[in-house]
Amino acid sequence: MPRIALSAPPELDPDSFRAIAELAYRESGLTLVAEKTTMIQSRLRHRLRALGLSEFAQYCAFVRSDEGQDERPQLISALTTNVSHFFREKHHFDLMIDVLSSRIAYTSANPVMRVWSAGCSKGQEPLSIAMSILEQLPECAANDFRILATDIDPVVVKFAQTGAYPERMTKGASHNLKKKYFEQGSCAANEPLFTAGRLLRELIRYNQLNLLAPWPMKTKFDAIFCRNVVIYFDVETQNNLWPRFRNALRPDGLLFLGHSERIANPERFGFECIAPTTYRPIHS
Repeated sequence: MPRIALSAPPELDPDSFRAIAELAYRESGLTLVAEKTTMIQSRLRHRLRALGLSEFAQYCAFVRSDEGQDERPQLISALTTNVSHFFREKHHFDLMIDVLSSRIAYTSANPVMRVWSAGCSKGQEPLSIAMSILEQLPECAANDFRILATDIDPVVVKFAQTGAYPERMTKGASHNLKKKYFEQGSCAANEPLFTAGRLLRELIRYNQLNLLAPWPMKTKFDAIFCRNVVIYFDVETQNNLWPRFRNALRPDGLLFLGHSERIANPERFGFECIAPTTYRPIHS
């Protein structure tokens, strides 16, 4: 029997890498380095298959064209890592509770309170915020309190909106919290599936948002979680974001970054570091 020749998987050539890197930076601020070529190639091959393309040069020509505008979010989605779990870096949630408790204690009327999960990935972070509020500050939830959850990736925003997590994705959430705030069912191979209940869902609003684009929000935030996001940006892009975050915060609000992220010289951008990866606007 004659052997069927299998075509070799497409290789990411240097010119295509540069084209993809330039587009990713322009569209989302994402910085790609040549040392990651193999990873980028692996992540994008499925996009070529989905479009019926055999070469990266064809893909680059398409995604840079007017006809390929809808493919650009798919490109960014394939290049970004969306790994998270519940209550990651728990000290941030405790500091958030302290800030909101103070606002309730020192405000006579019912305050408008907002928390932003900027880079919400698959939704574990905003759900962790919501559970922290319901567990430790239920009076906050009874007031005008909302969590805005945004991400540049439309795929993960859609996933987060479902609020449904196979058990393997519920790391960090205790058995008691899952029992209290999630509805349990089953998914493939009878793996338990946990779906966020009404109490959590009514506190969160999900939207797609590119942090480099204009922000439509008008209300100031009591806390902004932007964790494991700016690590993908170069220094110039980060430095353009810091003052925008400061302007989006209330005077006593907090900005939380990921464990490997820092604001270099925070005073330059009107921040002071008050705890590990935690920043507050400097009062003028």
